[in-house]
Amino acid sequence: MKLNLTMQRKAVLEVLQHAHDHPTAADVMDRLRAQGNAFAYGTVYNSLRYLTEVGLVKELKLGEAASRYDARMEDHHHVVCKRCGRVDEVAIELPAEWLGQAAQETNYELHHASVVLEGVCPSCSVQNSPTK
Repeated sequence: MKLNLTMQRKAVLEVLQHAHDHPTAADVMDRLRAQGNAFAYGTVYNSLRYLTEVGLVKELKLGEAASRYDARMEDHHHVVCKRCGRVDEVAIELPAEWLGQAAQETNYELHHASVVLEGVCPSCSVQNSPTK
């Protein structure tokens, strides 16, 4: 498949490649504007959809209203703070027996697993800890 990376798609991809926080489409739009780009929302959404379809970024649906985007394509998992919504990456390998057991239970032929862990991030934990 031949890639059609327009100037707008390249700009969106670069924002995602430099992001460490899994931005939403609105976050991408804000970052593009901060760089002096005046793209329409439709252009950003269409660029995100195209980049996802061609496999240059992943769309993350982490139980929130808005999807988040990730340009890191190697296998990894995510942890989400239930208080502030912060998303971080987890680079552990899942036990092989998990896929085997899930395949056996469901009769699916499984190829990939993505785990989303939920908890409270360090910043939110510190904010809610009692003072001494």
